[in-house]
Amino acid sequence: MLISGSMNTEKIRKKKYLNKIEMKRQRENPFAFFMSKMKQAVIFLPIFEYKKNVHALLGEGVSMLIEFRNVNKYYGNFQVLKDIDVQVKKGEVVVVVGPSGSGKSTLLRCINQLESITDGELIVQNTEVHNAKTDMNELRRNIGMVFQHFYLYPHKTVLQNITLAPIKVNKISKEEAEKTAMFYLEKVGIPEKANVYPHQLSGGQQQRVAIARGLAMQPEIMLFDEPTSALDPEMIGEVLDVMKTLAKEGMTMVVVTHEMGFAREVADRILFMDDGKIIEDTTPAQFFASPEQERARLFLSRVLNH
Repeated sequence: MLISGSMNTEKIRKKKYLNKIEMKRQRENPFAFFMSKMKQAVIFLPIFEYKKNVHALLGEGVSMLIEFRNVNKYYGNFQVLKDIDVQVKKGEVVVVVGPSGSGKSTLLRCINQLESITDGELIVQNTEVHNAKTDMNELRRNIGMVFQHFYLYPHKTVLQNITLAPIKVNKISKEEAEKTAMFYLEKVGIPEKANVYPHQLSGGQQQRVAIARGLAMQPEIMLFDEPTSALDPEMIGEVLDVMKTLAKEGMTMVVVTHEMGFAREVADRILFMDDGKIIEDTTPAQFFASPEQERARLFLSRVLNH
């Protein structure tokens, strides 16, 4: 019994010592400590599982960034959005799919008030977007958007295109704006293109500049409206790779796309829209294996078999 008791005491002492060492490591280099924990917790997981572990280890609470509450949208007598009720959490990647004309892009554009809702409530970052008193310019500073077409200024260099909004809107110095722009050009893989003009770039490169331009405002949310639909097939992969990196880093993203492979790999949730309604709101695994609605099954049979 004495030997057993002595061994237990030794185990307790050893455990306390190891805990003390671990706490010291955490204090001295919290990032390295965090990454060591990540290696233990996350091995070859899908992106959405990886992010789930990141948030758990960091002790982050769930923060709702976007909330549609019974939103309707009309163009004259035509109803394009019908009773939309959906939320997007901080760090989520929500991919919106569905047939053409189903209301996907309109839904996306309502988030930053490029389209206004007719009735219901739309809350973005705890701000009532539908409220006439809301300062939308202030709200849009935290929302980046990438369109089908690149909308780059042809007479400005890549660097000038990216630094324009941070200098004019955020009132930061040219030097700081250029430093930020180069950081994001590096992130999207084309820092060597900083001083060229848009017409000297491929379509994929122009779209990557557009993404860097959106990121340079350092937004909380990134919106993508069919960002690859205007690209040659060979250029699509390079843009999707950038978007995958953003997703893995925890950027909150709402993406309208026809790229089913991207949706399957990167999305935390998939919204399937038809006739102005969200008729599926589920995980990629569930959506691609056995969607509940017949309309979604028909859609998948058509897009995956062609």
